[in-house]
Amino acid sequence: MAWFYLVIAGVTEIAWAIGLKYTDGFSRLWHSAGTIAGMILSFFLLSQALKSIPVGVGYAIWTGIGAAGTATLGMALLGESREFGKIVCIALIVAGIIGLKLFSQQPEAS
Repeated sequence: MAWFYLVIAGVTEIAWAIGLKYTDGFSRLWHSAGTIAGMILSFFLLSQALKSIPVGVGYAIWTGIGAAGTATLGMALLGESREFGKIVCIALIVAGIIGLKLFSQQPEAS
């Protein structure tokens, strides 16, 4: 369940990061309220995940999901540049997330 919480925390991080663009410097009430709610939910879910996932791994995966997802949505929704090098770097972040998950398995009890 902790990994599920972590993934959802990362997705909500993407939501609030993109939401920041729409708050217009926190001058738009409903966009700001939604963004702040997303922040709170993201941090709460991260805290739940970190009860059983090591903090270094959990935090790195959470920020990686947020960074890769936000950069991707920035290109898709906000018209940000789509240079090849940028896409390669996003792919490297995703590869790092997958690697951390694969190599962070708890050993089986014997």
